[in-house]
Amino acid sequence: MSEPPAAKRPLVLVADDAEDSRTLFAVMLKPRYDTRLVNSGTEALSAANVEPRPDLILLDVMMPDLNGYEVFKRLKANAFTADIPVIFITARTDDKDETWALRLGAADFVTKPINVSSTLLRIAAQLALRDHGRNLEHALAETKSELHRTRRMVIRRLARAMEYREGGLTHRVARITHYVKLLCAGMGVPAAHCELLAEAAPLYDIGKLGVPEAILCKTGQLSASEWKEVRRHPEIGASIIGEHQDSLLEIARVMALTHHERWDGSGYPAGLDGQAIPWPGRIMAVADAFEAMTSTRRHQEAMPIREAASRIVKESGKQFDPQVVDSFKKQLPMMIEVKNKISDELEGIHDLNFTPDSAGEARDDA
Repeated sequence: MSEPPAAKRPLVLVADDAEDSRTLFAVMLKPRYDTRLVNSGTEALSAANVEPRPDLILLDVMMPDLNGYEVFKRLKANAFTADIPVIFITARTDDKDETWALRLGAADFVTKPINVSSTLLRIAAQLALRDHGRNLEHALAETKSELHRTRRMVIRRLARAMEYREGGLTHRVARITHYVKLLCAGMGVPAAHCELLAEAAPLYDIGKLGVPEAILCKTGQLSASEWKEVRRHPEIGASIIGEHQDSLLEIARVMALTHHERWDGSGYPAGLDGQAIPWPGRIMAVADAFEAMTSTRRHQEAMPIREAASRIVKESGKQFDPQVVDSFKKQLPMMIEVKNKISDELEGIHDLNFTPDSAGEARDDA
């Protein structure tokens, strides 16, 4: 776990129209704090809204242009300054003023004439609370980051388990993850969204865990009943992942459910067409097809990359979203680089058999 940000001298903004008060604060704060001194409410708003941000604001209530309460409201309405703690400083001693200030959300309320020792303790206490809050935020961010790393690892391990069930030490999930990210980028999708789709991609075929192994491993053509079993895998995958508020898992579920839908409506399981197919599924359809055609599997020899690319381009507007195919054409050189860099360990794939089936062709991908 990384260390919290290094401590620096806190910066205290003092807003008071009385010169003697500003001088007193400058002298009393100098040994421990940096200061920024202003003499009006308007100047206080400006001085709080620049970098480096004040760590604390000492705000006089009675000022000639904007009183402290109005300044406070404007500070809290500004996202840049809303979380800066404010201590009101005033010569007014009515308990109602203190009650009003604290109800507004002030951190503290100090009356004039200033008791230096007491005021320094109050300032130190508020800055200590701020530091504690920042440390908690840092720890929470670290925890979230670790949970995110763990979640990604679990997703990859589940996908790896699926690869072993299909026959051995392939790296198709790693390749598809890169293909998805490249296709997203080629469509102009923001980088953060591309990364999210890439992280979700490994689970897209997890539904094949629910398909009998004898069917997945069959060399010849599948019967009608066997195809029916295979075509259940998108729904099985969506069921395994489940519905979530979490965006990563929800995208994974959508990919699993819709990656065999076709742009012309002839796909499965729901026969969706065109824009009705969620865009993560449309992207995965192209990535999966390119991977399936260009990789050696237990019962199918890899197709030359240029031939596979030509088939995908020809299916634009039929099997595939034309926009995704346009991205595919643009990103193909980089996808080829991925293909060449992340190669399979064929010696780990058992039962290799490239004998054509009774129809004279290798079995199509499911």
